[in-house]
Amino acid sequence: MSLKYKFLLFLLLTPLFLKAQAFRNYSNEFLTIGVDAAALGMSKTVVATTNNVNAIYWNPAGLAGIEDYQGSLMHASYFAGIANYNYAAFAMPIDQKSAIAFSVIRFGVDDILNTTELIDGDGNIDFNRVSLFSAADYAFNVAYGRNLIFKDVKFGINAKVVRRIIGDFAASWGFGFDAGIQFERNNWHFGMMVRDITTTFNSWSINETEFEKIKNAIPGQNQNLPETTEITKPKVQLGIAKSFRIGRFFNLQSEIDLNIRFAKTNDVVSTDFASIDPAMGFQLDYDKIAFLRLGIGNFQNTTEFDNSKSLSMQPNFGLGFLYKGIQVDYALTNIGSVGNALFSNIFSITVDYSFFRR
Repeated sequence: MSLKYKFLLFLLLTPLFLKAQAFRNYSNEFLTIGVDAAALGMSKTVVATTNNVNAIYWNPAGLAGIEDYQGSLMHASYFAGIANYNYAAFAMPIDQKSAIAFSVIRFGVDDILNTTELIDGDGNIDFNRVSLFSAADYAFNVAYGRNLIFKDVKFGINAKVVRRIIGDFAASWGFGFDAGIQFERNNWHFGMMVRDITTTFNSWSINETEFEKIKNAIPGQNQNLPETTEITKPKVQLGIAKSFRIGRFFNLQSEIDLNIRFAKTNDVVSTDFASIDPAMGFQLDYDKIAFLRLGIGNFQNTTEFDNSKSLSMQPNFGLGFLYKGIQVDYALTNIGSVGNALFSNIFSITVDYSFFRR
């Protein structure tokens, strides 16, 4: 059996070996926030059309379209700057049919007050005993994209290492795979991205010395060590897009995506087996120089205080400008995907070195 078939068998069977473990409906959720202001301005509807360095996140199959070195940076903050989200990526072609990319993501809350020792052994409050710590999540990714036998079909895979740290209290390591495919024909684009295709396994290490300090702080709570194993369920994103030429200088790209979780949630379509959250995005550009983006997604069934039901949704807006291989994008969006959270301003920059070789 060849190496590639052994690897495919590994991807298919790993979830069966892990089915008895602690699956979580919400795990490693910082990896669902998204990257690149251009994509966020379209409500993340890019799985079928992504084709630059940021495809390492959205669909690694899109990396196959890269012709030269590319880099991308993004910074976002929300909740009045309490939480910060940073992303950096680099991609390069291997040959005319394939490319490789690397990225790092950090989502963290810094300078959190540690008051577990605020009260000394005599019951006195001593603010000198207060210290600071950070709670940070990291994801390190390496991805490979390639054209398959047919030129219009692309395939990609992303391997990720997840590191999560909560001060000196706890830390974990995780590992998983994502895989995606794209197909293009006559200005129609189709894409599928499967996140955590093998499930992503996180193993936590708890500092028992620190745990003992808070064990009896609240009667009846924190009496036992939390579970140390966490497994992220697979998620699927399906996309279909169409490109239109409008006059001499304008182009319109539209895409509809279905975001599928294998759990019962508040999504607009929800069953015991799976839940589906649709999203729509549009991008209008002027001669591939200036971009206007609109999107709507995160459709959620909500229950009000009076027990009445309603449907909430999240609109997004974005602008972009490309000049001499440097693209700067802006998005006004809720990066936390929480209906009641404030909207956030997000900026990103992408550099394509191929322009400088001309």
